Amino acid sequence: MSFQIIRSDITKVKADAIVNTANPNVAVGGGVDFAIYKAAGRDKLLEARKNIGTLKPGEVAVTKAFDLNAKYIIHVSSPWWQGGDKNEDECLRLCYQRALQLAKRRRCKSIAFPVLATGTYGFPKELGIQIAVDTFTDFLENNDIEIILVVFESEDVSISGKL
Repeated sequence: MSFQIIRSDITKVKADAIVNTANPNVAVGGGVDFAIYKAAGRDKLLEARKNIGTLKPGEVAVTKAFDLNAKYIIHVSSPWWQGGDKNEDECLRLCYQRALQLAKRRRCKSIAFPVLATGTYGFPKELGIQIAVDTFTDFLENNDIEIILVVFESEDVSISGKL
């Protein structure tokens, strides 16, 4: 289908699946994670997240979306940036790929992603966005789904515009 980059609050986007930058432990984190819990219904989502347990970097899981305008929340545990020599880029690519595959298995027609790992986890923004764009482009060669990359900060908008 298509791929687009929009500047918005991911909790306001309508899609079959919304991707969450999940805390690896069963806890509400900051940033996107906090916003998604708040919009979906903190207690309901936290209870569903308990059934998943710990997520190691690169792992994904799914819950209902509760009060979000979506069917599912796909929880992604992103890698921490450790200087670039610990295969962080490949792990991040795997995060995007696994989330897309999970959405495909759930027969989603649309999926909205935040930029993964570039906030608290310290991934360089330009590299993180480039990995997202490349992964989406590759996936769309053989799959039919609408992919929305939701950027929030002006720096992300500027970087994504260059790419």
